[in-house]
Amino acid sequence: MDRILHVLTGPTAVGKTEWALRWAEAHGAEIVSCDSLLFYRGMDIGTAKPTPAERARVPHHLIDILDLGETWDVARFVAAARAACEEIHARGRRVLVTGGSGFYLKAFFAPVADEVAVPGELRLEVAARLAREGQPALVDDLRRLNPQGLGSLDVHNPRRVVRALERCLASQRTLADLAAAFACQPAPFTGWQAQLARLDRPRAELDARIDGRVQAMLAGGLVDEVRRLVAAGIEGNPRAVRAIGYRETIAWLHGQLRKDELAPAIAKDTRALVRKQLTWFRTQLPPHPVLAAGSLTLEALFLEPRGPAAQR
Repeated sequence: MDRILHVLTGPTAVGKTEWALRWAEAHGAEIVSCDSLLFYRGMDIGTAKPTPAERARVPHHLIDILDLGETWDVARFVAAARAACEEIHARGRRVLVTGGSGFYLKAFFAPVADEVAVPGELRLEVAARLAREGQPALVDDLRRLNPQGLGSLDVHNPRRVVRALERCLASQRTLADLAAAFACQPAPFTGWQAQLARLDRPRAELDARIDGRVQAMLAGGLVDEVRRLVAAGIEGNPRAVRAIGYRETIAWLHGQLRKDELAPAIAKDTRALVRKQLTWFRTQLPPHPVLAAGSLTLEALFLEPRGPAAQR
């Protein structure tokens, strides 16, 4: 069997889960999740995680693999995803990658992380300096370590400044050297042929689906789920606590939102996420067919593109 990655993406609430299940059932495939929140156990309702019944229909990978206290990054994701794809292929099954987390998605087509390992003690040291001395002090360090300049680094973005300083200190190399080495890296899935398809819907239809999804989550117990996660320590996980659906519900539990503001806030933030996803899909992924989810057939999902009208 050819080493093919079938990759199905699209914005939140477009209908990826059901189409992925139908295609996988019809083609003897297993699903590799590319959603950065489905990794976490207990984050079920707010992430629209496939239900136990849906996961019984088709084997899924990279779902419920982390506790809230565990950290995760794209390098670990790539290693886990590659291992899952190899195992699926070895069983003679097809691989279907599905999800909408852009940075993780890009890993199937291009390098997204270098091989610089940053020790945990160094991360703590840089974080402490940021808290103690402020961001300008870290930028000064970066300028000292990079006498030829900082390139395109956004020095006003604390997260990027911290990551850049960590990598320079850990590698003892400049940002320019690291960028040059990164440009020479092979793609993580070299040896696989990736076929990408993206689902879409008219904006009004997608907005209506977002509203319905939010109402279904609240009716399905989102608030109780968030209460359990708060007790389990979700507020100590910076990625999870910022997730849409969770951050708004936590704000309501802390008295920062009225109850009647909760659903509109989640829907508004979901629409903002969709806009960011669409921009990422257009600018960061290779050319790909964009398919109308409301009038799609299984046979059309992974056909070769047929011209400019089918492209991103």
